[in-house]
Amino acid sequence: MRHHFLLLLVLMAPACRAQEADPAAPPAPALAAAPTRTDFHIRYINGSNVYIDGGTTSGLREGTELILKQSTNLSEQDPANAAIEPGVIARLKVISVASTSAVCEISATKRDLTDKDVVSLPDNEVKKLVDKDTLGSTRHYPMVISFTEGDPMDEEVRDEVPRPPLPEVNQMRGRFGFDVSTIQELGQTSSIASEYGMVVRADFTRMFGTYWNLNGYWRGTLQNNNNAAVQNSIQNLMNRTYLMSLNYINPNSAWTASIGRMYLPYASSLETIDGIYLGRKTSERTVVGMFAGSSPNPTAWNYDPNLRVGGGFFNIHGGTFDGFHYSSTAGAGVDLLKWAVNRPFLFTENEFSFKRYFSLYQAMQIDNPTPNPGQPTVGWGLGESLISARFQVHPRVTLDLTDTYFRSVPTYDAVLVGTGLLDKYLYQGINGGVRVQFPLHITGYGSVGQSNSSNDNGSSLNELFGASVMRIWKTGFGADIRYAKFDSAFASGKYRTVSINRDLGERFRLDLQAGRYDYNSSLAQTSDSYFGNAMLDMDLGARLFFQSMFTAQRGGSLDYNQWTTTVGYRFDNRAAMRAAQAKH
Repeated sequence: MRHHFLLLLVLMAPACRAQEADPAAPPAPALAAAPTRTDFHIRYINGSNVYIDGGTTSGLREGTELILKQSTNLSEQDPANAAIEPGVIARLKVISVASTSAVCEISATKRDLTDKDVVSLPDNEVKKLVDKDTLGSTRHYPMVISFTEGDPMDEEVRDEVPRPPLPEVNQMRGRFGFDVSTIQELGQTSSIASEYGMVVRADFTRMFGTYWNLNGYWRGTLQNNNNAAVQNSIQNLMNRTYLMSLNYINPNSAWTASIGRMYLPYASSLETIDGIYLGRKTSERTVVGMFAGSSPNPTAWNYDPNLRVGGGFFNIHGGTFDGFHYSSTAGAGVDLLKWAVNRPFLFTENEFSFKRYFSLYQAMQIDNPTPNPGQPTVGWGLGESLISARFQVHPRVTLDLTDTYFRSVPTYDAVLVGTGLLDKYLYQGINGGVRVQFPLHITGYGSVGQSNSSNDNGSSLNELFGASVMRIWKTGFGADIRYAKFDSAFASGKYRTVSINRDLGERFRLDLQAGRYDYNSSLAQTSDSYFGNAMLDMDLGARLFFQSMFTAQRGGSLDYNQWTTTVGYRFDNRAAMRAAQAKH
C-alpha cells in the first residue's frame, strides 16, 4: 500500500514546485465547504432502535446526536418528558452507521416515533460537520487517483477501527414457561380435570446474522384433555387467537417470506392463517404473494378446525403517510374442507388515506360456497363486504362510518361474544361512531346503526357505548367500561363488561375483567352468562416470571371455575449487546 502514497506524492510534486517557483503568484481560492445535509427520514423502527436514510456519506458517525423538532400537532405540545428542552420532541444518538444508513438509539422522547418523522442535526453537530468538511479528510486534492481496490487511506483507518455488528443482529428477548390448568365443572355432574401446557413469547431479530426474525406469542397444550368444559372455556379459546411467525425481511432482496400464524401482508381481511406466505417485490410499488395454510382462529367468520385455505394476490401501493397514501390488492383463493373444494373466492382490499385526517378502507369477497346437504345451491355472488371511513375532525375527535355485509351464516365460536373479539361481526349494516379524548386521560366512544343482512326481513338497532381512562388519579390503574346491544338475522343479544388493569413497567401487570352477556342464536345454545377473569403477571428476580389466571363462568351451557399457573424463564440480551458495543 505504501507505493500508492509514493505515487500520490509524485503527482503532487509538480504543483508544489510551481508554487515555490513563483512566490508572487496569487493564492489559490479557498475551497468551499462540502454541502451539509441536516435532515434525515426515519425508515424503520424496531423497539428502541431507529433506522434513518443517512450514513457516513452524509457525515454521520457513531455518537452523532440527532433531534426531532417540535411540530404544530397539538398532541405533541404536552411536555411528557421534562428532560427534553422546549421545541424538541426527541433526542437520538447514532450507535451504528453504514455508508447510506444508520441505526440510532432513542435517548429521550415525548411520544412514540413513527416512520413519518424527520430527524435533524442540532446546531452544534452541524458546526462539527462543516468544520470537518473544511479541514478534514474530505478536502480536495490537486489530482484524484482512483484505486481498483478502494481508497488506501480509508482502508487503513477502517482496519484500525473495530466494527461491531448492527444492534438488531441476534437481538433476542422473550420468555418461555410451563403451566398447569385445572378446571372444575359445576352443576349436576361436577368434575375436575387438569391439563399441562407451555407459553412462549419471542422477539428475535436478525437471528444468527441472517434476515430471519421470530416474533409473537403462543400458548398451547402439551397434554390433551377431552373434557368439553376445558376445551370450550373462555381462556382456552382466547389462547388460540395467538400470532407467532418466522419472517424473512431483507432490505437488499425482493423476496419476503413468513411461516407460522399471521395476518397476510396486504391481505389482512382474509383473517389469520396458520401456514406459509411467500412474496416478491416486482417493482418499487408492486408485490406478488402466495399463501397456503389452515384457518384455526375461533374468531374467524368462517371458522372450522378442518378448514384449509390457499391462493395468491397482486398488490400495488404508493404515496407517503405524510400526504396521500394508497394500497390496492386483488387476488383469488379456495377453501378446502377435509381437502375437498368447499368455497372458491375472489377478493379485493383497498386503502386510501390523507395524512391523519382521512382514511378509507374497503374489502370484499365474491364466492361460490358449497351448500350444506339438503340445502339449495347458492351460486356465485357477494359473500362479504366491509367499507369503513374515518375522519379526524379535531386532534381529540374522530368520526367513523362503516357498512358491513355477510351473505352466509357465520361459524365463529359464540362463547367469545362477551370478550369483544366478535364485535366486527355482530354489527351488520350501516353504523356511525365517534371517539373523543377528554381531559384527565379519559376517552369516550360509541356507535349506533341499523343491522341488516341478506337474511333479514327488516332492520334493527345496534348500540355500543363505552369509556376508558388510562390513569385513575395517581393510582396507576386504568379502566374500561362497555355496553353493547346487537340484533341481526343470525344472532341477537347484549353484553356489559368492566375491566381494570395496573402496570408497573414490564415487571408487574394486573388485569381484572367481569361481565355478563345474553346471546340468542341458531348457532349456539341460548346463553345468559356471567363471567369474571383475573390475571397476575410479575417478574421474580432477574430471570424468572410468575403468572396466575382465574376464570369463573356461571349460566348458559358452561358453568365452571378455571385456574392456570405458569412459572418460567425470561431473557433479554439487549443490555449485554449495548455494553459490548460500548467497549469498542
